[in-house]
Amino acid sequence: MTAPADPPPAPRRRGRPARTDAAAGPGARERILAAARAEFAEHGYDKASIRGMAKIAGVDPALVHHYFGPKEQIFAAAVEEAVAPALKAPAAVAEGPAEGAGERLARFVLGVWEDPATREPMLAILRSALANDTAAGVFRDMISSRVMIRVAAELGGPDARLRSELAAAHLVGVSMLRHVIKIEPLASADIEQVIAMTAPAVQRHLMGG
Repeated sequence: MTAPADPPPAPRRRGRPARTDAAAGPGARERILAAARAEFAEHGYDKASIRGMAKIAGVDPALVHHYFGPKEQIFAAAVEEAVAPALKAPAAVAEGPAEGAGERLARFVLGVWEDPATREPMLAILRSALANDTAAGVFRDMISSRVMIRVAAELGGPDARLRSELAAAHLVGVSMLRHVIKIEPLASADIEQVIAMTAPAVQRHLMGG
């Protein structure tokens, strides 16, 4: 008697890929996000692709869409991850007397840029934001809503938002010259000297005097 034939395989469902096919599991979302940062850092926003991110993360491209949606939303998630250390800046302004706010903010922001673990993700996102209007808008909205508005609220008084943004511009400018353009002697100066010489200007911006 002939044995019955095996039933045909069930048709593959559309939508989210199977967990085995997509390598979905613990850490899949984090792998995709890390891959997205790498893709944006290497190719910029315009040339970064979901397929490239999926290849780096070892997942199906459909899983990238499942977790994050279109590229703009993936970039927003990458921005949020990259700027997470900077979200503590308002607390640095608020945690002591007003006369020391400039030194505290300078030490905090320059410290974020000094640490390669926090500097490199910021640089990767910043490069994309400088080259693409969509990426710039995502980055701007994140910094504005999550950092600058809160710093301004801690300052209070006239033109608080403008004062906080001038202080941020000063510190980001110093950091870019030190770590990106690497202009000497700033690039190799002792960080304590840089903080000491930068803090008075930041204090003037913050306090409006």
